[in-house]
Amino acid sequence: MILKNATCLTLSPPSIEKIDLRIEDGKIISRAKKLLPQRNVEVVDLQGKFLLPGFVNAHTHLYSSLARGMNAPKQTPHNFFEILKYVWWKLDEALDDESIYYSAIIGAIDAVKCGTTTLIDHHASPNAITNSLDIIKEAMEEIGLRGVLCYEVTDRGGKKKRDDGLKENERFLSANSPDGRAGKTNKQFRGLVGAHASFTLSNDSLRLVGEMATRNNCGVHIHVAEDKCDVFDCEENYQCNVVERLSRYNILKKETILAHCVHLTQNNFSQIHKTKSWLVHNPRSNMNNNVGYAPIHLFGNRAALGTDGFPADMFEEARTGFFKNKESNKQSAVSNQQISLTTDLLSNGNKLVSEIFNEKFGTLEKNSVADFIVLNYDAPTPMTKENLLYHFLFGMRSANVESVMCNGKFIVWNRELVGVDVEAISVKAAKVAKKLWNKMNRG
Repeated sequence: MILKNATCLTLSPPSIEKIDLRIEDGKIISRAKKLLPQRNVEVVDLQGKFLLPGFVNAHTHLYSSLARGMNAPKQTPHNFFEILKYVWWKLDEALDDESIYYSAIIGAIDAVKCGTTTLIDHHASPNAITNSLDIIKEAMEEIGLRGVLCYEVTDRGGKKKRDDGLKENERFLSANSPDGRAGKTNKQFRGLVGAHASFTLSNDSLRLVGEMATRNNCGVHIHVAEDKCDVFDCEENYQCNVVERLSRYNILKKETILAHCVHLTQNNFSQIHKTKSWLVHNPRSNMNNNVGYAPIHLFGNRAALGTDGFPADMFEEARTGFFKNKESNKQSAVSNQQISLTTDLLSNGNKLVSEIFNEKFGTLEKNSVADFIVLNYDAPTPMTKENLLYHFLFGMRSANVESVMCNGKFIVWNRELVGVDVEAISVKAAKVAKKLWNKMNRG
């Protein structure tokens, strides 16, 4: 396939160029100002459109997709721990295979409509653990998205459920390994070892998580210092800070994802940077849960952007993060540095995925994986590489997403999902959501 006449954009660093791309086997195999048509090669004319790398949601919970419209809990939460106890832990305990599938496929549909091509999901379904990651994978495959999946290991359900969670991670890692242990390499899925948070994991459980990650040569996906309760629990029960505790069990390493990191010190961040772990900022979720504002100026260059279960509209997440950063730092003027901090977080998701898949993502260069967004954005003012980021934050939005390519195939074309009956899925999902809510109310 040859993509012709598009205006190609990248955000970090900002660039604009008119270039033709040839796609084969899911990658860019050549690029030039003008590629000549070839026999039996499809040509797609993108004249007047913008082409940019697909977005990555670096931390999400697809199982929350059916929570939209759900009534407030019977008991009103007064802090973050009670939000978990009265809302999210009730929801994940009510999940079964059917609701896992429809949560995942609805979340995947939302994501791809917004130009998000990779989801890094952190799953929990303590009463439906076995094969739950395969169910999510199946739903994402139906849409055509790329995924990095894990199951949340925790002690809150007892030893058997903890062990079942470990087994689910091990099974999925083996079946979707980069070295083809299951017979062939999967191009679109990888696994990490999932863990909830320090305050719901014993020393023994953290040890097992760390050992599994080492054994499988992968990272851990875990919430860190999202709320002060995680920090206080560690200090009171283990006489150390959260980062020190995770370090003891070899959790911190390349490919490990530390979500939130709201209540860490400058010294904590310095320790994390030495391990090459990734940090993920989730501004809308942090605001919604009133847990505080993450000091993203300390996150360093191995930091990405996530939604923590909010729909994967990365335009909106980036914009919210930008405005919240300005407000928190009491800054009135807009600076290039502020904008770059936000767009770097967004672009870095592709660097994280590049490490996990050992492929090149997030560029429009030769040999890069062909995960792209086609935008129909009518710029009302001049657009140059110098002001591109201003157009991105103050003009472009998910409504401009016209088509989406993942792994070299268009999975959205002219705002329609290819080969997917979205209406039928939505009708069924509404019925499944009602059953899920009723189950929660009985619990």
